[in-house]
Amino acid sequence: MASPDYEFVPMGAADLPLVRRWLETPHVSEWWHDPAEQFELVSGDLDHPDMAQYIVTLGRQPFAYLQCYNLSDWNTGFGPQPAGTRGLDQFIGEEDMLNRGHGSAFIHSFAEQLLAHGTPRVVIDPDPANARAIRACEKAGFCKDRIVDTPDGPALLMVRSA
Repeated sequence: MASPDYEFVPMGAADLPLVRRWLETPHVSEWWHDPAEQFELVSGDLDHPDMAQYIVTLGRQPFAYLQCYNLSDWNTGFGPQPAGTRGLDQFIGEEDMLNRGHGSAFIHSFAEQLLAHGTPRVVIDPDPANARAIRACEKAGFCKDRIVDTPDGPALLMVRSA
């Protein structure tokens, strides 16, 4: 079965109102917590050299947010990782796109692109209580590694290697 064609559009200032709206939805704020604080962080990282942010689209319709960061500069307890390891954080903003397989599919697609271009490992760290996110990451090819401490609390480190 062919997977949908997701496009990862580099995020710019014009996308900030959309991301703010998504952060304020209950299904996102449940796991991303304080929308105002998260919006400040996301908007503050727009020009950070070690952070790439994307709006994920399907059929040109935006439905999700994804950030990809250089783990060496953002590592907060993940332990030693291969040089060039990238970390991902993401959420589906449009509620009608939940529970349809899009999370695992776009995470898989993005990780595949990274690995195909020489990234040795990709890591994701969902909240250990977020069963939906953990399932999506497993379906995207990530394996559970261990519980780690992050500034946001405990997280389940999940890895996918080349």
